[in-house]
Amino acid sequence: MTARPGSTVRPVTAADLDPALGAVSVDRLTATVAALAGDAFTGRRVGTPGNAAARTWLATRLTDIGAAVATDPFAVRAVPDIYAVPTAQWGDRSTAADLSFGRDVAPHLASADLPSRRRGLLGIAGESDPGGRWLVVPAGMSLSDGYGHADGAAGLLLSRHVDADGWQFTMLAGTNPGPVPVLTLSTAIHDAVGGAARAGDAWLAADAPIRRVDVTATNLHGRLRPAAAGHRDLLLTAHFDGVGDHPGVRQPAAADNASGVAVVLEAARLLATALPEGAGLSVALLDGEEVGALGAAHHATRLAESGADPFVVNVDGAGHLRQAAAVEAGGPAHGLLAVLDRAGRYTGVPLAAGPVASDNRRYAAAGFAALGIGAGMAGYHSPADTPDRVEPATLAAVTRLVIATVWFASATPATLLSSIADGR
Repeated sequence: MTARPGSTVRPVTAADLDPALGAVSVDRLTATVAALAGDAFTGRRVGTPGNAAARTWLATRLTDIGAAVATDPFAVRAVPDIYAVPTAQWGDRSTAADLSFGRDVAPHLASADLPSRRRGLLGIAGESDPGGRWLVVPAGMSLSDGYGHADGAAGLLLSRHVDADGWQFTMLAGTNPGPVPVLTLSTAIHDAVGGAARAGDAWLAADAPIRRVDVTATNLHGRLRPAAAGHRDLLLTAHFDGVGDHPGVRQPAAADNASGVAVVLEAARLLATALPEGAGLSVALLDGEEVGALGAAHHATRLAESGADPFVVNVDGAGHLRQAAAVEAGGPAHGLLAVLDRAGRYTGVPLAAGPVASDNRRYAAAGFAALGIGAGMAGYHSPADTPDRVEPATLAAVTRLVIATVWFASATPATLLSSIADGR
């Protein structure tokens, strides 16, 4: 609110932001992360019952903070689905070893569906007769080149690094299915299998139960306060979907992105009453990010069609701050980036330019001023992404950063009186 001549209304100052910053609840933030990462929501993959249950739970949370809630469904095609526990074993004439799904072996996104075990001798792509063999693709050979050597092969075996906890990284967006089964092996197993293939008489027996399913995704929107004429409209976003559980393998998706959702809900709760008069505020909890940020693309199109022009602040991960929060600006976001810098200095949260490859890019590509904020952690897209690893202090720090960014963005430079000097 601004003071008019002769008015006794006190002008807005930066100090008006402090009560909201002080009211951030670590307990509420951690409880939200724990709930979303829990068994009831089964990793929240798009199109699954767990995803739908999470959306219903989140709609209630938005209603609780005073938002007018709406849903917006959209179609998503060909989502990868590992529908049974993959099995694999390899050996030679005298030994055999089982491979552990998710650690030693996993179906590649490009794999053709192989519902039952196929046994074949091991060979090397480009060196061995492919007929009936599982071909080890040498390091440095691309998958497309591997296909060129796979006519009549049982399948292809690619090397893949594992994280610090020994898990392979799960992806839902990427290569379309190819003509043969493709398995990824941990680097150590790939090296061992490759050595055995060159020595001769080694074999592998494996299946690759992976299919593609067409599903319906649904974005969740909450309007907390409309923007008055001539005032800024602010949009907080975070994706609530995860890569989802596999059969026998839980993938909680705590940092990516239950933590971002927790930050947005807590920031929206406090900003709803703390923003200067006239500023607008809404929330979009987005589906389908893990299959290509499709929820953000859908919502950005909706906004453009309606003539809306919000400032967008997207949070993709608030698990571990390390030295600084990563920030990425897109679209006509110079002013918004300056506001973020001011908010970082005010809250004491260090910032560093870095890739935040999430929903913010879809809004920026549609012409909106968009910021991405990320403080991810190791182990995401795997069973290691658990609530206990999400740092409460990081959740609180990123929430305060978002609150301050939105609050400063809502106050026009001509009327905002700030105690922050340029050099601070």
